[in-house]
This record gives sequence, structure tokens and C-alpha cells, in this order.
Amino acid sequence: MSINLIILIAAIIVTWLVFTWLIKIVKVSIKTALTIAAIVLILQLVFGIGPKDLWEQILQLPETIQKMFR
Repeated sequence: MSINLIILIAAIIVTWLVFTWLIKIVKVSIKTALTIAAIVLILQLVFGIGPKDLWEQILQLPETIQKMFR
């Protein structure tokens, strides 16, 4: 068996593993983005809370948590 054949097989295996890993990451990222978009849309349509209001609350979250433990 040639060393080139072994290297080729190893390269194909590593490439396949990296490709499947990237596909999993993309799937999770898309699901997360769609979930966030759905939450923001529901907040906006049902409660009239815009993305800016939500972002401001997210930025104030550490301060709010600190106040809870004082």
C-alpha cells in the first residue's frame, strides 16, 4: 500500500469530519437565529415591545441581577 493512498484516505476522513462539524454548527446557528427572531416578533406584535427596548433590557441585565442579590 502506497503512503500516498494512506494520506489520501486520512485527508478524506478529516475533511468529512470537519464538513459534518460545520454543517452541525450552521444548523444550530440557524435554529437559534430563527428562535430569536420569533421571540422578538411575538414581543413586538403582542406587547408592542421593540427590538431597541429588548436590547436595552439585555444590557441592563447584569445590573438587575446585582440588585437582586443585594
